[in-house]
Amino acid sequence: MLKVAILDDYQNISQQFVDLEKLSGKYEFKIFSEPFNDEVEAIEQLSDFEALLIMRERTPITKNLIDNLSKLKFIVTSGLKNKSIDLEAAKKRKIIVCGTDMNINPTPELTWTLILGLARNLKEEIDNMYQGYWQTTVGVELKGKILGLIGLGRVGSEVAKIGKAFGMQVMAWSENLNLDTCKELDVLPSSKDDLIKNSDFLSIHVQGGERYKNCITLKELDKMKKTSFLINTSRGPIVNEDDLIIALSTNEIAGAGLDVYEKEPLPENNKLRFLPNALLTPHIGYVTAENYSIFYNQMIEALESCVNNNPIRVIK
Repeated sequence: MLKVAILDDYQNISQQFVDLEKLSGKYEFKIFSEPFNDEVEAIEQLSDFEALLIMRERTPITKNLIDNLSKLKFIVTSGLKNKSIDLEAAKKRKIIVCGTDMNINPTPELTWTLILGLARNLKEEIDNMYQGYWQTTVGVELKGKILGLIGLGRVGSEVAKIGKAFGMQVMAWSENLNLDTCKELDVLPSSKDDLIKNSDFLSIHVQGGERYKNCITLKELDKMKKTSFLINTSRGPIVNEDDLIIALSTNEIAGAGLDVYEKEPLPENNKLRFLPNALLTPHIGYVTAENYSIFYNQMIEALESCVNNNPIRVIK
């Protein structure tokens, strides 16, 4: 019987979307709902498993992890890209890596949740309502404001469309900005410097990895308007977290809306948790019932295809 580990099911919710009991004759499943403390623990806990079903980039599947899991044959990740998997190491071990489809619309929707929350001081106003206070802040309108996008791919494009619907001026920059997309969406192509200096709301929508690591540091934050807001629903390391904490603490910018962090889950003592101008969500950009249904059902589908020597949605 194939031993299968379902990793990082934080809410212990996978069985609400897929019936593992039906597969109990073929597979022995174990659900891990807590993140591993470190890679040593991960190796120890996963040493007997032949297949890993992983959720996004919650547990990095490194070369060291792969090399130390001698029984591992299959890795199935949610989504069709996962930069936390060392594909070269997997290839050398002849481990098959597969993915799933996913809906992109939840992340743009959450991005606008954060933008609107920042614009109307929802964190403070909601807290104050429960404390018995009434109207303690003054918000800002979106119409006429400048929305700056770092990245105009699939997610960034959807964010841009909503920005235009709000009557905002939309600008964009990335290292591989598509000018045809800019023209199609009526988005003004910009240099990185101009984007940072002019944006009232600066939202990040590029992929993680080395290319954009520390794309936003204190240098960039110092150039932003003091009335501007930074939103990151992409990947934590794109923004230097220590620098952002300094900028928020000294009111260099008005606030930040964050769904992603340098280390996840965000440590309980992280300073971001204690800043009144930080609106934080726990990396829920893709966490919807619709996406989880796709993820877990297609993970099982991909696992079955691997076992039957006809793997689908292979990630190379």
